[in-house]
Amino acid sequence: MIRRTQRTRREYLFTKSLEGAERVQYEKKRRIRQALEEGKPIPTELRNEEHELRRQIDLEDQERQVPKNIVDNEYATANIREPKIMLTTSRNPSSPLVQFVKELKVVFPNSQRINRGGQVISEIVESCRSHDITDLILVHEHRGQPDGLIVSHLPHGPTAYFGLLNVVTRHDIKDRKAMGKMSEAYPHLILDNFSTKIGERTATILKHLFPVPKPDSKRIITFANRDDYISFRHHVYEKPGGPKSIDLKEVGPRFELRLYQIKLGTVEQNEAQSEYVLRPYINTAKKQKTLGS
Repeated sequence: MIRRTQRTRREYLFTKSLEGAERVQYEKKRRIRQALEEGKPIPTELRNEEHELRRQIDLEDQERQVPKNIVDNEYATANIREPKIMLTTSRNPSSPLVQFVKELKVVFPNSQRINRGGQVISEIVESCRSHDITDLILVHEHRGQPDGLIVSHLPHGPTAYFGLLNVVTRHDIKDRKAMGKMSEAYPHLILDNFSTKIGERTATILKHLFPVPKPDSKRIITFANRDDYISFRHHVYEKPGGPKSIDLKEVGPRFELRLYQIKLGTVEQNEAQSEYVLRPYINTAKKQKTLGS
């Protein structure tokens, strides 16, 4: 098992290393294809490679025209199988953290929760790989308050590290009858204001935690980005008076996420390359919007 994991990891890194060369080759072929379509002369710097590039263009089909990137490799099976999620906590979790993770288990369909116990991260990840788990979610706390959430996509990554803020669980709300019941149907997703490259990457990580819902599902989960703080909201709706009357109820929990790192590897791989790291103490940090406008 360990040798197979190491071999697949090497194959993954090798494929990733070829991305730059494939992108350069794609750009050359794009320029030649554009010149031929517009009836313009071939660019001077590409004339020595024109014959070979035109041969490759003739052999390409519709799928091969656009180069595959690392995201396509990471989520290659996302369209053919539903996500399978494992939830766990830091060691010796407090009762508020346990309650919060129990609610997250209902938020994420096809998820299961395990007690951390004395297991180390590498053991948990290896167990998840052997049971075809697609994503591992770890929730951390500080003095009884959930303050961190890690989403690690298996088998090779990526891993996103989020800070947790303003956590309000269903257990904390007194008037729970007015909120309505927590539906277990597959939810529709609303991903608002993830317009930058890192924002699209974050949206990809979040949306692949949920399976495709049925069209008549009355459950909605929202990830709304405002100033790089991602608000999570969970609603159900009914139409008591017909299609034009909608009764929207928030069912909880609610919290805010703050992305501070994305690694190109799983959570136990400390040597994995960082794709993004939050740097809040540089001079222009207040002006920058990392995830969206």
